[in-house]
Amino acid sequence: MNGADTAWIIVATALVLFMTLPGLALFYGGLVRARNVLSVFMHCYAIACLMSILWLALGYSIAFGGSGNAFWGGLDKMFLSGIDADTLSGSIPEVLFFAFQMTFAIITPALIVGAYVERIGFGFVLLFSALWMLLCYAPVTHWIWGGGFLSDGGIFGETGVRDFAGGIVVHETAGLAALILAIFLGARREGTKPPHNPGMVMIGAAMLWVGWFGFNGGSQLAADGGAAMALTVTHISAATASLTWALWERIKFGRASLVGIVTGTIAGLASITPASGFVGPIEALIIGAVAGVLCQEMVNFIRNSLKIDDTLDVFAVHGVGGIFGTIMIALFGAGSWAAQLGSLAIVGVFTTVVTIVLIYVCKAITPLRVDQDTEVQGLDITVHGERAYHFDS
Repeated sequence: MNGADTAWIIVATALVLFMTLPGLALFYGGLVRARNVLSVFMHCYAIACLMSILWLALGYSIAFGGSGNAFWGGLDKMFLSGIDADTLSGSIPEVLFFAFQMTFAIITPALIVGAYVERIGFGFVLLFSALWMLLCYAPVTHWIWGGGFLSDGGIFGETGVRDFAGGIVVHETAGLAALILAIFLGARREGTKPPHNPGMVMIGAAMLWVGWFGFNGGSQLAADGGAAMALTVTHISAATASLTWALWERIKFGRASLVGIVTGTIAGLASITPASGFVGPIEALIIGAVAGVLCQEMVNFIRNSLKIDDTLDVFAVHGVGGIFGTIMIALFGAGSWAAQLGSLAIVGVFTTVVTIVLIYVCKAITPLRVDQDTEVQGLDITVHGERAYHFDS
């Protein structure tokens, strides 16, 4: 065991959990109507709790077990069987590696929340998130990070896909699932409304930015120069994408918004995620500069051209950002075109099929969408019996 590596991954684990709780919850919560903010918090919080238990029970073993094959990890590590405080994974305790990867298993289904807020049934959220993490996220994690068929020595030869911190594993899978769910749900009955609290959105985005240092820097799994470079390029891409998003807004609409600039931040973070272990600051500048414009145009395309109510633009920002960053790895010569594009296609098809099947299964058990009265009154009071704001108290 290396003490420095262990200390850094302990910190990184806390930072990645901080991304979901409270970062993503505040970012998403500020973007919805005031009558639905608590439901967003509830979704993020409940998913964090449920994914933690499921990752312990089955998810970690499916992703990183040693009794499986190229497609899944097996069940030998259910409930951390055979793992104690002295068991190592590389230079850190395996229980710490488990915890670090658990925070990724938490945030990935939590990202999908942004597509279905304000109209989805709470029971469906829990059931779908649970099955999707185990049957979609965990297998893909094994394929790419657990020694599966997309990694080195797999179907693409000695050099497999390069995905440092989750452009495919996290952002493509969550983005596609979000888009498909938005299509199945249909648009909100009252259409697009302004964010009820842009200040909350900015605070959440800032927390995500800070937490992303653990997300990308921690993926080096060591306290070394590679972690430092990953952290640095993460910051550069986020800063650049924020500015190019705001500039593009200014050019197109005559003004730059707070919600816009912080959404650009998330686009830059998502786009650098897969490449953060393979590029330097100049490449990060390029990735961020393109991401701020590309993801904004995808927001407009999905909303206005395709007429899909992906409420908080999960696919346009996270999905497109992660896919773009994965392709840029090949463009900059850090990975093979065949492995990068082939893995995107394979995981894309797999995610689409699994997501569609799970939607049909889950909605046969529990309603997919709330009724009209519930949606109009807001999910906070009708589903959870609470209000976020009591102005007469």
